[in-house]
Amino acid sequence: MAPKGGKKKKGSGGNTLKPLRLEMLNGTSDEESMNDNMSVISNISDSTVLDDGGGNFGCEVGEDGVALEDGFEDKMSQALDGLSQKSVQGRINCLEALNTALSRRFVPDFVIDRRVTVSDAIERSLKKGRGDEQTCAAQLATSVAVQLGSGDLTDSLCEELNPLLAFIMNDTSVSCKTRAKCSWALAVLSFIGDTEDLCDTMRGLARLFSGSYRKGDDTLPGVSVELGALHAAALSSWTLLCTLTGGQKSQDMPSILQLSDLLDSPHLDIRMAAGEAIALLLEQQRGGSADYDEDEEEEMNSLVEKLRALATDSHKYRAKKDRKTQRSSFRDILRYVESGESPNIQIRFGQESLQVDSWVRKKQYDAFCTVLGSGVNLHLSENDLVRDVLQLGARISPLNIASLKQSKQERHLMNAASFKARCLSRAKNRDKRSALLST
Repeated sequence: MAPKGGKKKKGSGGNTLKPLRLEMLNGTSDEESMNDNMSVISNISDSTVLDDGGGNFGCEVGEDGVALEDGFEDKMSQALDGLSQKSVQGRINCLEALNTALSRRFVPDFVIDRRVTVSDAIERSLKKGRGDEQTCAAQLATSVAVQLGSGDLTDSLCEELNPLLAFIMNDTSVSCKTRAKCSWALAVLSFIGDTEDLCDTMRGLARLFSGSYRKGDDTLPGVSVELGALHAAALSSWTLLCTLTGGQKSQDMPSILQLSDLLDSPHLDIRMAAGEAIALLLEQQRGGSADYDEDEEEEMNSLVEKLRALATDSHKYRAKKDRKTQRSSFRDILRYVESGESPNIQIRFGQESLQVDSWVRKKQYDAFCTVLGSGVNLHLSENDLVRDVLQLGARISPLNIASLKQSKQERHLMNAASFKARCLSRAKNRDKRSALLST
């Protein structure tokens, strides 16, 4: 008699591209590869280790320690070919695999050589796909744009995809999750590319999150959780494009006082996105890039009170994690609104560091973190577009890196010597003190 549970399991009949995707992900799960909501701190910690610590992405390594490109590009080409298969889940797997690959490696030449194929596949998935396929296609569009950088190729990509992304963003028959991702992709492509319809894009995003404004009778609208996430994504996308306008005012754009209505929203994402937008707009006005209205400053007393209440919120009807996240974010915002103290965050990657000392730069860095995920540190080191936007200068050559390492070792030896001398001096003082006490 056969033992219980000894039956041989039937084949699952899964798609043949699943092993390819798992091999390219190199052991990461779907949630880890597509986690757009990961915090900045998590991105920094996770990106220090890429693919078993070497960033080789499952490729063979040559004698000189450099990952061979042939195996990597073969897998990329297989995933690219899989975008035309009939299986919906198979296409989604290939889109996710390409997204992960482009976030963890900087391969602009590969993307340029296959730009037409990639853009056609993204356009086809956005037009004919549904749900998750459209979401993954929109995410891939942002990854491709970051690889291509600023220039004619990205401009043509924006001309092809921006109208389609805007249409899906405003289509109420599409899920809120897909619309949110398309609104973010539209903003990223407009941020990188040189598009003439930047103002129209910002107006469309502003109309989208205006659904969370107070009604005419001064009551809050009933916004569902899904719709609230869409409004928060649209507001965050609009804030990213505000970094390009230099604080120029427009009558048909929301003002700081209008955005303060969103601080009363019951949804945490909307409140935090509104606080970030207010701090960024106020920074641009105070920086002299736009006329600063003192009368408007006097009318912001109610805004300061709202920010202070959010920074010290202890209402029990909010989740404990939400209260902690909200207080942490709004303390920084309130500190800037009241005393003008900008954020001061230092992000180390390799032998370099990035100083985030303004709300504009923080927003741009967060945008790259959302697009690149755990691969942001690699792109900070190698991607010319990322380095140019964040003002990191030219890439450091291996010779310069070696010199930096040498100087770091010298500093370590100097610190060790001073530590030894300090310990000896303190030991002598302790001996004298003990002698005085004994007498």
